[in-house]
Amino acid sequence: LIRKPTPEKRDWVLRNTSVGEVWGIGRKMKAHLEGMQILSAKDLAMADPWMLRKTFSVVIEKTARELAGTVCLELDEVEPPRQEICCSRMFGKRLTELGPIKEAVATYMMRASEKLRAQGSVCKKIRVSIRTGMFNPDEAKYANGALVQLPYPTNDVRLMTQYATEAVSRIFRPGFRYSKAEVLLMDICQPGEFTDDLFASSQPVNSDRLMAALDMINGK
Repeated sequence: LIRKPTPEKRDWVLRNTSVGEVWGIGRKMKAHLEGMQILSAKDLAMADPWMLRKTFSVVIEKTARELAGTVCLELDEVEPPRQEICCSRMFGKRLTELGPIKEAVATYMMRASEKLRAQGSVCKKIRVSIRTGMFNPDEAKYANGALVQLPYPTNDVRLMTQYATEAVSRIFRPGFRYSKAEVLLMDICQPGEFTDDLFASSQPVNSDRLMAALDMINGK
């Protein structure tokens, strides 16, 4: 037996719940909402749903409508798209040459881009970082990362890998024993939500088709 809360109890919970605690609200979105004076779940419920859709996504619009009492989401619907996707792993052994590190980053980018496409998203930026072991006092320490602005929001692994490996080439320094690399996809959004500029570049249609075919092959 599920008891429906009274309107008073429901209102109290919404007023005393930070907007950052609402399902699907990430760190960056929380900061954006707070900048719009949407500080609590109650504020989100009272916000203009069409403004939320235009500024963020249809998922956030539906969340706000749910908080306001309108049933939009079924219990078995998928979770909201992630706002950041990270793929990071320790190398099996220390790497000292640029080539194997670029190969590892390409592999991580493949996995990250698959997750990005699985949720139907594109990203505007990627961050690539590499580092040596941090706990061996006999090894020289080095860590660095590079933030890359992509030419247009994309989920094309070819373009993302190109920019990621170019970034690795810039931050790699010889003479160190590298132990880990990380790929972070940032500024994730849904296609068509990324700009108000009608003349901005977008991912070519043939890229969409190729990535769909690639995912179909890898899914078999």
